Amino acid sequence: MRIAQISPLWERVPPFRYGGIELVVKLLTDELVRRGHSVTLFASGDSITNAKLHSVHDKALRLDSSIQEPDIYHQMILAEVYQEAYANFDIIHSHIGYTALPYSGFVKTPTVHTLHGAFTSDTIKIHHRFSEQPLISISSSQREPCLDLNYVHTVYNGIDTVVYPFYSQPVQPAYLAFIGRMSPQKGAVEAIKIARATGLTLKMAGKVDVVDMDYFREKVEPSVDGEQIQYLGEISHDDKVRLLGEAMATLFPITWREPFGLVMIESMAAGTPVIAMNLGAVPEVIVDGKTGFVCDSTDKMIEMIPKATKLDRQICREYVVSRFSVESMTDGYEKAYSMILNSGQST
Repeated sequence: MRIAQISPLWERVPPFRYGGIELVVKLLTDELVRRGHSVTLFASGDSITNAKLHSVHDKALRLDSSIQEPDIYHQMILAEVYQEAYANFDIIHSHIGYTALPYSGFVKTPTVHTLHGAFTSDTIKIHHRFSEQPLISISSSQREPCLDLNYVHTVYNGIDTVVYPFYSQPVQPAYLAFIGRMSPQKGAVEAIKIARATGLTLKMAGKVDVVDMDYFREKVEPSVDGEQIQYLGEISHDDKVRLLGEAMATLFPITWREPFGLVMIESMAAGTPVIAMNLGAVPEVIVDGKTGFVCDSTDKMIEMIPKATKLDRQICREYVVSRFSVESMTDGYEKAYSMILNSGQST
């Protein structure tokens, strides 16, 4: 197949440090190339890929402080994708959300849109306006706020388990890990409360977006003492894997309907169980009582921490390898492409 992959331009592919969508795009694109497909990646110019790279700007938008209108660049790259569509691609795969929906109807080449985020009242409106467009969800729960759309398939995110070494046991003294944006949705404050209640050290890592700066300064930073509560900033892949793998458990105390939660499978791949709030895709990703615990309150999360140390870390690893590998993810997307092309789903 001749496939166009459209990635958000805010981060490079793969992300320098934090960026779940761009990591998925990198893994999927390179695996499709390895399987013999002709793939063109539309992404920032500093992206690293085995596919043909096409860009409208030489680096990730968030690294260029001179840019005042970042959305312009997404419009430019979409124009180039769809101007080339008929002659160059059998299928277009968009990872940039609703932005591509209006363009999709102007060409015969079908576009499939992976939903990487959660629905809002506003995005539901535009999806209803373009309800014929084929969609891929990244979890079953992601569909629930808007079930009456043209879902083709659910494809869980995958990771390259080779680059996640297995940690057979946590380091001593034991600590809890939290990785994610320092935002209300990811539950940074809740993670701190859990650590305080247990007396355990909490090691936190993740970026602070501009929109979350006040939250971080007012709610998170005052609790960071450098001892029990440690904030490590935005860390590299190797440091992230070490932080997760050496922890006794990873906390995932989200406060919103998380569409997937990549950090959960990253943690389990390293052997560390995850204790998470029962929202969004959490029950689809964690096997309760086997690879972690699915909890209905922070009090329940606190209660499960001692039990997490008794879980088999090898089972955590094997579960991810069997269910959330890059190979499994790519199998799912190839199936979705074939379903669309064989059914003639196009606009």
